[in-house]
Amino acid sequence: MERLIKSGAGWRIGWNPHASEFQGLVGTDDWAIELTSTELDDFCRLLAKLADTMKQLTTELMDEEKIACEAESDLLWMEVEGYPHEYTLRFILNSGRCAEGQWAAFAVPGLLQAAATLKVF
Repeated sequence: MERLIKSGAGWRIGWNPHASEFQGLVGTDDWAIELTSTELDDFCRLLAKLADTMKQLTTELMDEEKIACEAESDLLWMEVEGYPHEYTLRFILNSGRCAEGQWAAFAVPGLLQAAATLKVF
């Protein structure tokens, strides 16, 4: 498998299995950070978990109710905030480089779809 970068409006995510230390990449049009394979795996897993949680809450919330949900691993912390059908995403990398980033609500669906198909986890 060769280097793969997927991108859309307000997001990008990448995988390079041949890189020595940082095989993953996440970012927006304005910033990006390289991640280790394990960090990228956690990012994709936690993102899917948060998206599932938001989907499950759709029937339990009133239309105008906003919610925030968090998920965490040893390597990173993530939070979605907004409505079950439209929410922002934030993450903080807890290890090594210590970085944080955020995606606007319009960018999250594309990022979520790309993360799910980036590589086999």
